[in-house]
Amino acid sequence: MFYSEDVLLYEISMKVNTFGKSSFTLPAKEHAQVRRLRRLLKARSNTEVIRRSLKLLEESVSREELRRQFREASVRVRSSTGAAVQELDPLVGEGLEDA
Repeated sequence: MFYSEDVLLYEISMKVNTFGKSSFTLPAKEHAQVRRLRRLLKARSNTEVIRRSLKLLEESVSREELRRQFREASVRVRSSTGAAVQELDPLVGEGLEDA
């Protein structure tokens, strides 16, 4: 098949411009949700709504991961912390008589 130079350039440019882009089809209910959020957020496009949503989701997941790590660290040091508190408890009132 023979392609003219214009057709070839068009196809090349389209491939370059569409590299890394995606298109999604949403069910009507989810599309309505995107449109509603677009109005509420005063977003310029549906794509902006999706980008902002993904950013918030990623931040939420990161915060949850951080909470999980804190819970695990707390469990690991809980017994030694309790022992340290018991050891220091008699010292709590020390020196208060002078005040």
